[in-house]
Amino acid sequence: MSLPQSNQPAPAIKSALPGALIFIGGALTVVGALASFIRNDGKEFGFSWLLAFMFYYSVALGALFMVMVHHLTDAGWSVGIRRFCEHISSLLFPWLAILFLPVGLLGPKIYSWMTVGTATTNNLIAAKQPVFTIPGFWITSGIFFAIWWLLSSRLSKLSLEQDKTGSVECTRKMRFHSGWGIVAFALVLTFSGVLWMQAVQYQWFSAMYGVYFFASSAWAGLAFIYVIAVALLRKNILTPVLKQNYFYFIGVLLLGFTLLSAYTEFAQYFVVWNANVPEETFWYIQREYGNWWWLSMALIVGKFFVPFFALLPVHTKTNFKVLVPVCLLIAVMHYADLAFNILPAWHPGQHHTKWLLLHLGTVLFMGGVLAKVFIAKFNAHPPYPQRDPRLLEAMGISHNVVNDLVDANVGGAK
Repeated sequence: MSLPQSNQPAPAIKSALPGALIFIGGALTVVGALASFIRNDGKEFGFSWLLAFMFYYSVALGALFMVMVHHLTDAGWSVGIRRFCEHISSLLFPWLAILFLPVGLLGPKIYSWMTVGTATTNNLIAAKQPVFTIPGFWITSGIFFAIWWLLSSRLSKLSLEQDKTGSVECTRKMRFHSGWGIVAFALVLTFSGVLWMQAVQYQWFSAMYGVYFFASSAWAGLAFIYVIAVALLRKNILTPVLKQNYFYFIGVLLLGFTLLSAYTEFAQYFVVWNANVPEETFWYIQREYGNWWWLSMALIVGKFFVPFFALLPVHTKTNFKVLVPVCLLIAVMHYADLAFNILPAWHPGQHHTKWLLLHLGTVLFMGGVLAKVFIAKFNAHPPYPQRDPRLLEAMGISHNVVNDLVDANVGGAK
C-alpha cells in the first residue's frame, strides 16, 4: 500500500553558506596556488588539492556505503536519511571526477614514482606495472569513476523512479545493485585509496590500508549524515520520517566505526612496528619528528578517546548539543588523519604553518562547490522516498492500523 501523494511543494533548503565558502576558499586557493607555483613549482598546491579531494571523496563513499547497507539489510529506520545520502553519493560523478583532474594533471609533482625512474631501473615501480605509468594512472582512475557513476546513478535513478510508480520492482533492483555494488565498493575503495593516497610514498605498503580507509570513510560519512539529518529535522523537512530513536541508531553506528577506525590504525602500526622491516617502518619514523609527532598525539585523543567516551553513554547519542560538536570534531580529525597520511611525503620533517591558509582555501572551496550541488539536487526532488515499502515503518505507523483505517472507510473495521 502506498501513501497518498501530497500536493504541497517540497520544502527547499536556502543557504548563502556555499557561495561564501566558494568566494573565501577560492580567494585563498588562488593566492596560495600562485605562491606555491612561485616557491616550489606547485607541489604544495598539488598536495593541498589532493588532501581536500580525498576528504570529500571519503565522505561520499561513506554515504554510498550507507545507501547500500540500507537496501541489503531491508532497514526501515534509514528510509528517512536515504535520499540525501543518495545525493551525497551522486557527487562521486561527475563532480568529484572533475575535481580530481588537478590531481591527475599535477601527478608528477605529487607522486614521486612518476619521475624517479622507470620499470627498468626501479624494481618497486616494475612490480606495479602497468598501473604505475602515467597512462595507467589515468585509465585506472577513469575505471574507478565509471564504477562509481554506474552504481550511484542506478541507485538514485531507481529511487526517484519509485517515487513516481510505487513499484516494488524498484526495491528489488536497488537490492540487486547493492549486492554486486558492495563487492565493487570494497575493491574500488581499496585500490583508489592505495593509488591516490598511499602511493604518495610508493615505497611503503600495508595490507591493512584498504580496511583503514574504509573504516575512516564510513566514520566520517556517518558524522556528516548525523549533522545533515539534525539540520533537516530542525527545518521541519524530515520531521515525518526522522524519529528520536533513529538518531540513536546513527550514534550506535558512529560508535562502532570509531572503534573500527581506531583498531585498524593501531593494528597497522602494531604489525609494521613489530615486524621491524626498514622498508615499512620508515613511514612511521618520518612521522615521529617535528609537528607530525604532535599531530599523531592529537589524533589519538581526538580521533578515539573523545568520540568514544562521548558516544558511549546511551543518552548522548540523541543529545544534539553533545553529538553535533562531536561530529564536527570527527570531521576535523578525519581531515587531520588524511593530512598525516599524505603531507609527510612532501614535508618529512615537519609541516610549515605558512601553508595552512592554502589548505584551508582548498577545503573551503571544494566544500562550497559540492554543497551547492548537493543543495540543488536536494531541492529538485522530494526530501525522502515517497513510496518506499518501508516508509510506514519509518514514520512509526503500524501496518495493522493502516489496514483498519482502510477497512473502516470501505464499510467497517474488522
